[in-house]
Amino acid sequence: MYAPERQQEILRLARDGGRVDVVSLAEEFQVTAETIRRDLKALDRAGLVRRVHGGAIPAGRLDFEPDLAERETTAADEKDRIARAALAEVPADGTMILDAGSTAGRLAGFLTPELSLTVVTHSLPVAARLADHPGIQLHLVGGRVRHRTRAAVDAWALRAYAEIRADVLFLAANGFSAEHGLTTPDLAEAAVKRAATAAARRVVLLADSSKHGQEHFARFGGLDDVDLLVTDTGLDPRDAAAIEAGGTEVVRA
Repeated sequence: MYAPERQQEILRLARDGGRVDVVSLAEEFQVTAETIRRDLKALDRAGLVRRVHGGAIPAGRLDFEPDLAERETTAADEKDRIARAALAEVPADGTMILDAGSTAGRLAGFLTPELSLTVVTHSLPVAARLADHPGIQLHLVGGRVRHRTRAAVDAWALRAYAEIRADVLFLAANGFSAEHGLTTPDLAEAAVKRAATAAARRVVLLADSSKHGQEHFARFGGLDDVDLLVTDTGLDPRDAAAIEAGGTEVVRA
C-alpha cells in the first residue's frame, strides 16, 4: 500500500471511530510506529486530523473527550512526576480545592497521612481516595455527575464554590496555550472550573505537555488566571519561556 492510500484509510478510521492511535495503526497496516507518525503528521499539516498524545482525532472534533479510564493510563509516568512536584504547593494546615482530572487524582493519592488539610472537590474519584485520610477534612461538592469524568457539575456545584475561599486550587485542563487559554470539551465542566478558579487565592495548573497547544470547545480561562503551571519535560523550553513571559511560573518535572 502506498503512503497516500494508507493515509486515506487512516483518515476514514479516524472519522468513523473519532480517534486513531499509533500502536493499533502500525499493527493494522504492518508498518512501524514511526511510519504512522509521519502519516499523522502529513494529515495534520493538511488540516484533516489533529494530533493528540498517542494518536490523532479528526479535525474539528473540539468536543472529543477521552473517558476517565483512558485518561488514567495516558502519560502515566509524566502525571506521576507532575503530581509529586505539585506536593510542594500543598499548603500546611490550609485549604485547597482539587479539580476533577487524572493528575489531580494522583496528587490526592500522594498526600501523606501526617498532613492536616481541608480539601474541597467535585470529583468522585478524588473524594474516594481521600475519604479515609486521617488528617483531611473532606468537603464533597454536589451536583449532576457526568459519567465520562465522574465530576459534579451544574447549579449545585457552582453555588458551593461561590461560598468558599481556598488557599490554592489544583486545576486540570484538556488543553492549554498562550493563544487559546484553558479549554475543555464540556460547557458544564468549564463553568465549574471557572467557579473553582474564582474561589482560590492561588491557582496551580496540572497538565502534561501533550495538552499544550490543544484547543477544545469550552474555554474557561486564560493562562493569566494561572499562577503556576506544573508540567513535564516534554514541554519545549521555548514554549515554557513564552508562558513565563506572560506571567505564569512554569515547573517542568
